[in-house]
Amino acid sequence: MAKNYSKEDILKIAKEENVRFIRLQFTDLLGIIKNVEIPVDQLEKALDNKVMFDGSSIEGFVRIEESDMLLYPDYNSWVIFPWTAEKGKVARMICDIYNPDGTPFAGDPRGILKRQLKKMEKLGFTSFNIGPEPEFFLFKVDEKGEPTLELNDQGGYFDLAPTDLGENCRRDIVLELEDMGFEIEASHHEVAPGQHEIDFKYADAVATCDNIQTFKLVVKTIARKHGLHATFMPKPLFGVNGSGMHANMSLFKGNENAFYDESSADGLSETAKQFIAGIVKHARAFTAVTNPTVNSYKRLVPGYEAPSYIAWSLRNRSPLIRIPASRGLGTRIEVRSVDPSTNPYLGMAVLLAAGLDGVQSKSTPPAPVDRNIYVMDKEEREELGIHDLPSTLKEALDVMSSNPVITEALGEHVLSRFVEAKEIEWDMFRTQVHPWERDQYLNLY
Repeated sequence: MAKNYSKEDILKIAKEENVRFIRLQFTDLLGIIKNVEIPVDQLEKALDNKVMFDGSSIEGFVRIEESDMLLYPDYNSWVIFPWTAEKGKVARMICDIYNPDGTPFAGDPRGILKRQLKKMEKLGFTSFNIGPEPEFFLFKVDEKGEPTLELNDQGGYFDLAPTDLGENCRRDIVLELEDMGFEIEASHHEVAPGQHEIDFKYADAVATCDNIQTFKLVVKTIARKHGLHATFMPKPLFGVNGSGMHANMSLFKGNENAFYDESSADGLSETAKQFIAGIVKHARAFTAVTNPTVNSYKRLVPGYEAPSYIAWSLRNRSPLIRIPASRGLGTRIEVRSVDPSTNPYLGMAVLLAAGLDGVQSKSTPPAPVDRNIYVMDKEEREELGIHDLPSTLKEALDVMSSNPVITEALGEHVLSRFVEAKEIEWDMFRTQVHPWERDQYLNLY
């Protein structure tokens, strides 16, 4: 999807393609896409970074007395939404957020990731490549268009029509994404009924996070056209697998993969193993960001393929970190705990911060675990030094807040507002009386 547009290119394309409106998109603290829509006659003003918006209305941004913020569009994120052609074309650009004085806004998630990438470059690496594997569920909607809990199929892993009734919707999603420049690598039904996965080609960190946000928007938009509701909620149903977003990561120096060493027995370089060590060391601390909802922790339990223990392996799929078999340019580290409710910019920033800390400190990872961790008892895990991921959002927040590497990566502005928002979420959940409690206790007591 790499492009190199100039201001003149965009103005020319907008005129030739009869674009009527432009969405200036950005992402709030919680990972929700926001946008300011402008008519095409305001496009040049936007390209000159002169469009302002009220930051006090956006979750985690600024207070009412300091509300004016500037949108700096990334020219290379320009794309026309294919599904808008009938009613007058709509294009979008993804924006960075700046203060009125022209300085980067400390609470911009995209800016947080860029700041971490600059730290990476100072260590001699040129790019941080990520290949995500986002999963989602498709539910039917009712006569009012509201989502129900009725699945649109009862298919399983790699099933096809007629068992996989979501196949047509998924195919249309793929076609729309390809029209927007995505290189789709795989599309298939996942393990749970109604669950799907579409994988697209890796890219550098910022482009990948932009792609994840675009992907979510396209999936939800096209699903609605099929009378379905797409959700990236990590665990919408009890008793079946939840949705993850495995992150396949590699560091590059120019055209060379810094994680590959053909002379080592396993093909992994010292840099790769140091990066793994950093991920293992900080896994409990970054989980509040990569798994940021109360519901995220209903997925991170044994028995449903999601990792709940901190370990790594070259072949085993039960630990947190797996090393796929590909070597050479394809050598990568797969972190399997990440779920699609994460703000991708913040999630990838803390993963990079954790890995780079391992590289900087030349850390050594624990021995790989090639046995099924799920069948081990607690004593066996303790003997092998295998620790648990946090089991609740509250536990994850507490661990994160005491970890200097992760808190520094987020910065004080984002950290304080993220913790505040998530503690409110936890308290709302904690004080609510849930149906399970009434089912268990109303008659018994």
